[in-house]
Amino acid sequence: MRKDECAYDATDPMELGMTKRQRAALLSDNRGSSYLLFPEDREFPIRRRDILPKRWLKPCTIFRGQARRGEWYTFQIGVYAARTALKDIRVSFSRLKSEQGDVIPAAAFNCINLGGIDWKGRPFTKNVSVPKGEVQPLWIGVQIPKAANGLYRGRVTVGPAGEKPRTIDLFLEVGGEVLDDCGDDEMWRHSRLRWLDSTVGLADEPIAPFTPLRVRGNSVSCLGRTVRLGANGLPESIVSRFSRSVTRLEKTGRELLNRPMAFIVDTAAGPVKWSGAKMRFTHRSRGSVEWESASHGGALSLHCKGRMEFDGYVRINLTLKARKTVTLDNVRLEVPFRREAAAYLMGMGRPGGLRREALDWKWDRAKHQDSVWVGDVNVGLRCHLYGRNYRRPLCNAHYKHGPLNLPESWHNRGRGGCTVEDADEKTALLNAYSGKRTIRAGEAVFFGADFYVTPFKTIDTDAHWSRRYFHGPVSPPAEVADKGANTINIHQSYAQNPFINYPFLPEPVRELTEYTGEAHRGGLQVKLYYTVRELTTRTIELWALRALGQEVLLGGDGRGYFARTKKALGNYAWCRKHLRTDYTVAWRQPLGGKYEGEVDESILTTGMSRWHNYYLEGLAWLCGNAQIDGLYIDDVAYDRVVMQRVRRIFDELRPGHAGIDVHSWNHLNPHAGWANCANLYMEHFPYLERIWFGEGFDCNGTTPDYWLVEMSGIPFGLLGEMLERPNPWRGMVFGATVRLPWSGDPRNVWKVWDEFGMAGTEMLGWWDEACPVKTYNPAVLATVYCKTGRALVALASWAAGPVDVKLAIDWAALGMGPDDARITAPEVPEFQEADAVGPSDTICIEPGKGRLLVISTK
Repeated sequence: MRKDECAYDATDPMELGMTKRQRAALLSDNRGSSYLLFPEDREFPIRRRDILPKRWLKPCTIFRGQARRGEWYTFQIGVYAARTALKDIRVSFSRLKSEQGDVIPAAAFNCINLGGIDWKGRPFTKNVSVPKGEVQPLWIGVQIPKAANGLYRGRVTVGPAGEKPRTIDLFLEVGGEVLDDCGDDEMWRHSRLRWLDSTVGLADEPIAPFTPLRVRGNSVSCLGRTVRLGANGLPESIVSRFSRSVTRLEKTGRELLNRPMAFIVDTAAGPVKWSGAKMRFTHRSRGSVEWESASHGGALSLHCKGRMEFDGYVRINLTLKARKTVTLDNVRLEVPFRREAAAYLMGMGRPGGLRREALDWKWDRAKHQDSVWVGDVNVGLRCHLYGRNYRRPLCNAHYKHGPLNLPESWHNRGRGGCTVEDADEKTALLNAYSGKRTIRAGEAVFFGADFYVTPFKTIDTDAHWSRRYFHGPVSPPAEVADKGANTINIHQSYAQNPFINYPFLPEPVRELTEYTGEAHRGGLQVKLYYTVRELTTRTIELWALRALGQEVLLGGDGRGYFARTKKALGNYAWCRKHLRTDYTVAWRQPLGGKYEGEVDESILTTGMSRWHNYYLEGLAWLCGNAQIDGLYIDDVAYDRVVMQRVRRIFDELRPGHAGIDVHSWNHLNPHAGWANCANLYMEHFPYLERIWFGEGFDCNGTTPDYWLVEMSGIPFGLLGEMLERPNPWRGMVFGATVRLPWSGDPRNVWKVWDEFGMAGTEMLGWWDEACPVKTYNPAVLATVYCKTGRALVALASWAAGPVDVKLAIDWAALGMGPDDARITAPEVPEFQEADAVGPSDTICIEPGKGRLLVISTK
């Protein structure tokens, strides 16, 4: 049996503890020591903190190991707090020197417990402490040079604060063939732990299709959008050049703001009058621009730091500081939208759709709400409010295990909130306020606001029509191709990807590599379910991650949402037996095939951590070794920085191949914190090819404006697909079908696309004034897909009963005339019968249904 395929549920030697008598004898033999050290090989990960393994009957001051040339060699040191709690453990290393005089420098060592590099590329340190009577594993890696050979000697010194340091003499026998991959293909070596500090994909450069930022005067422009900054550093103008169908850029832009944004501080004497403001740029590159501005008013000073990135993300950080103690009636950020551009709203408890009434929202930690999007289809703004204590909350049903940190500034002990309402006939005002407060002399209050200027990119309709998903039980690629699909999503639990978010074990990797190879030979692409929200307990590095405390793996009482609410998902036997304490369960999946009778149990991760670096290195490894063509992500448990890195990895290693699509169930419920998914994941939309918003998004029970804003992706530069109770007629007015075979059978509609020739068409939606076909009934909507000499018209009804409609056709816009054109309804099984329609004919539409009509020259 291979070292990385040991019996999954067997009791490990490291789980067998000393008897009370053996432990007492150990303490008696070392009565002068407050703590003991136990070096341990990587083949025996330290699993439990509450026992001393029987392997450790005596402490040891020598560690001997065998390393290969080029390996990132790992080992452990168990620190046992025998008689007192230990604080602030430090670890230092000597150089390693061979008998021939060759040296491996001390800098080649790394103890991952003491810090590393976070997902944004920032170094950090950690304080490691050990409660009395417990064991703390320290995981250590050292990079062995490829030219090394022979016996190397050195020392590792461990020293808790206030205690005498202890030293382990290290002897490493280096030899054998060079490991060009540092040992990564033999997972028992744990060399992939170095991935925790990876910076792969980090760069200050635009990602296609985005263009480099341009600065002209005080204006910064990205793809299709321009933000002009005022002297105070806040945007005073936001212009979008996207067409109303978001399919192209126009020469003339559309202004979003009616006047400049304002940060207003109200006192008993009235608003503070700021002076001295002067904005200056502090950083310029192709991918980002930064600026600063400072102003003062009375006893207060205001410092603004801003940043804009190539995808239309704008960060505004405002610090309000007092020279002497002052009492303020209110502190507020005003975003004054043009009313005509603020047609829709989504977020802060409101479902997406038309902005029908005023929003009056208050902070509530039980709700995953801290942002709102306001705008129209071709121009909009998401405003996200946060404080210095911001931590990305957990998503999905796990929200309450990592809920929103209420920002001290904006929340202000419940006094803060946000309103969006019409201020006058030309202005819709977003007012983010914090209420009355006292700022003491020398105190600084931080107000953070992130803005996302939408749409992000033009909709790539040609790519949408051509990519056709097979999302279901893994089938032979030839069968998938015969069904008309060309992109296969492999979910977890199948032979090629059996374990949750850990597609690295040797046998599944072989299965996956063989499958992708077969698919590629048949002209198909393969995407993988792979994310970070939860992690299988079959993860080889599980015990090393447990040694990091709650940096990567969430603690808890072992129960979790699924153990509490889903009887079928209960009984996490492996977790209870082996993890025992300090974990939270996530999804649990019975397995089939060669794993028949086994169960994959997973546990929750903490959110943002170094595990994302591992995830990204793992993605690069999958691109190189299994040649995957993209990712299918079920709820995104990471931020836009990680998503950018994902996109860069694909662009470098699988250029022209890889796509990313995101699925989510409707989070507007108490379990997920009453969040709007399109608002929640908007930061990722610049890098996605498609969304698939499913369970809880009822295609038959939603209004067109809700579908447009919350389900379609169109206002953000995307198209989507249907899942729950799909409606093929309504779907077509948004360019949406279902996924084969998961949510239905789209092949009849695909056939219409092919026969009509959707490539090269321009999508003109019912929401676009330029749509050349309209009905006389507001409950029956039309979207037109135009090309020279032809147009495909999708009609769909939201009327309660059967309706008769006539078409209002702008023949000039179509480039045809009524006398030389014909209108036909092609036969589409389970959709409509073949028919011919005259330009002035009445068309009967059944409730919840519609038509596909082809207008062409005779």
